[in-house]
Amino acid sequence: MNELSLQSYDYDLPHAQIATEPLERREDARLLVYYPRTKNIEHHTFDAFESLVPRSHALVINDTKVLKARFFAQKDNGKSVEFLYHHHLDTTHFLAQIRGRVREGQRFWLGDKLCLVVAKKLDNGLRNLVCLDDSAPLEKPAFLEWLQAHGQMPIPPYLGRRAHEGEERDYQNPFAQHLGAIAAPTASLHFSPQALERLKQRYRIAPITLHIGAGTFQPVSAENILEHAMHSEEFCVPKESAQLLESDTPLLAIGTTAMRTIEEYARSRRRSGACTLFLHPQNRPKRAHALLTNFHLPKSSLLMLVASMIGLGETHRIYGEAIARGYRFYSYGDAMLIADWDAQ
Repeated sequence: MNELSLQSYDYDLPHAQIATEPLERREDARLLVYYPRTKNIEHHTFDAFESLVPRSHALVINDTKVLKARFFAQKDNGKSVEFLYHHHLDTTHFLAQIRGRVREGQRFWLGDKLCLVVAKKLDNGLRNLVCLDDSAPLEKPAFLEWLQAHGQMPIPPYLGRRAHEGEERDYQNPFAQHLGAIAAPTASLHFSPQALERLKQRYRIAPITLHIGAGTFQPVSAENILEHAMHSEEFCVPKESAQLLESDTPLLAIGTTAMRTIEEYARSRRRSGACTLFLHPQNRPKRAHALLTNFHLPKSSLLMLVASMIGLGETHRIYGEAIARGYRFYSYGDAMLIADWDAQ
């Protein structure tokens, strides 16, 4: 199996195993535990998490908060058009995806006063936009406030539906502190607020922030994965968390975004900036070797991150067993724990 070939990261998943809604009780999700030292697999429910993870480990959590980034605006003829906000370029201009064809200079209306103008069409499919309030550019804080009041949660596109009211709770990171993501760090969705309080009492917690972008859903297209241009996401590592990352404390990354931030810091010692780190079998983790994550899309950079930890062959074996046992996949699905300790 060629670990640099895109086709090596493909697999067949029965459509019925794509989780389209979360479980009513988060801890009822299933948890596959893999021990790399012995290559053993165990099957639990998520409420066993705290009994499985040694107290010696620190948990690195991503405290980004998901924006209501999907919204609708009207053309001059009244037709509604869908937008997905990405991020601001400066105080007034921002990038967004727009469903359908648009032209530079085209206007879209957000009610009676606010007007969006397409400033530039980019080659990557994104659009540079500015929002005008009675001809005056609306600055970032005011536009984000409008988004939070009028937008929808940006649930994954493969769900094939619009967000419903419950998604404000179900698709929001329970660790959320800093607004800026347009996708949830989904490994965190298995924790209830009550579980978070127990975690704080049992483990050292290292919060980091990585604002997840839409690139997380884009499949790798380069046939040689080394040619893949990884998407960029803004990150920040607080000083106290950086000290923990620099220590000898064993680290368990809660999600792939926490893992990428740990590894970005291990390589660059930058506490903030743009993270474009691509982890794969020829670029393996250096600092964290335990990971809690969901089951990921075929040919995705997230699946390649898993393979960077345990190898491509073991990744396929584990995914094959998860499929055979009826695990639920993707953002609202079940979880997988890669342990760097021995089974208890």
